[in-house]
Order: sequence, then structure tokens, then C-alpha cells
Amino acid sequence: MIASRRKKNTDTPTGFRVGDERLIKLTESAGKKVGSLLTRQGRPQGVLRVAVIGGGCSGLQYKMDLQDAPANRDILVESAGIKVIVDPKSALYVTGSELDFVEALQNGGFKVNNPNAATSCSCGESFSA
Repeated sequence: MIASRRKKNTDTPTGFRVGDERLIKLTESAGKKVGSLLTRQGRPQGVLRVAVIGGGCSGLQYKMDLQDAPANRDILVESAGIKVIVDPKSALYVTGSELDFVEALQNGGFKVNNPNAATSCSCGESFSA
């Protein structure tokens, strides 16, 4: 029984692809912030997942999450010293994007500069393509 559990262990995923910064790029500021968040969570070798989901005022919104490793079919990009993963469906929307981090009291935080966004809402949290 224990042997069969070990076979099903997916700690080392093999089904992801490697991409480059043409998919998504992090600024130095975003890389430093994500690195500090990963370290704070106790997973310095972790990855940043960037996804696009339905919702928000304009129809689509970004979702970012810190994870331990890529999943099957993910695309892995290294940028600013950070491993970024994007699922194939989200890749259609984020190709060519730059993720920045702005340290400011108002309108601070992570900002996605996406050349594919046809429109975005006034709050900057969602977009349409």
C-alpha cells in the first residue's frame, strides 16, 4: 500500500513546458516582491502562477498565486530570478505582458501591462481582450 502511494506522488511534475519572456516578463521590482513573498511563505524554490479567469467589470481578471511547483501542461518562464507558470488557456491572454510591482500608498501593488487588453475597467482590476 505504501509503495503505491509513492508511485502516485507528484512532487516532481514532468508534464510542463518551458517558455521564455515573450510569454510574460517580470520587472526587477516585481521579482524582488515575489521572491520575498515566497521566502516569507517558506517556499523559496516556489513558483508564481499567473492566470486569467472570468469576472470583473470588463469580463476577465488576473489571478496570481504562489505554489510549490508547476502542474501538468503549465508553461514555465524564468524572469527576474522568479519561476512564473501560466496555464495554456491563460497564455492566450497574457502573451507579451509585463508584471510590475509598484510600492505606493494609493494604487500600489502588482500591475499587469498587457498589450492584448482591448479595454480595462477604471479600477484596473479587470480587462477585455
